[in-house]
Amino acid sequence: MDIDRLAAQCQPYLLSLFRFITGLLLFQFGVAKLFKFPVVEMFAEVTPLSLFGVAGMIELVLGGLLMLGLLTRLVAFVLSGEMAFAYFIEHAPHSVFPLVNDGTLAILFCFACLYLAAAGGGPISVDAMRRK
Repeated sequence: MDIDRLAAQCQPYLLSLFRFITGLLLFQFGVAKLFKFPVVEMFAEVTPLSLFGVAGMIELVLGGLLMLGLLTRLVAFVLSGEMAFAYFIEHAPHSVFPLVNDGTLAILFCFACLYLAAAGGGPISVDAMRRK
């Protein structure tokens, strides 16, 4: 069995899975910030029109669209920008080092979404169904 050929066959489907999981993880942040579920202490005081509240709305709506694979490139690009802003507004002022300023997750989301903006949603997405 040629591992390279197997990997090449699986790659488009893994892209769709990666897109879905990335969207789900962002969606959960939106749910936690706006609906307080699950209860997360750092999101306990978030109000809808605060900076965290607006970020939660973006994560909820665009995370849902990312899970569906609808307008994937645009949605992922906007989410990538949101995560860059999150890093520089919330994390970078505390330290230059992501490990110290707890910004690792924001950086990972930023570049995961940037990759999805370039790669698209994969074959299992609303975008792919609309193209057919």
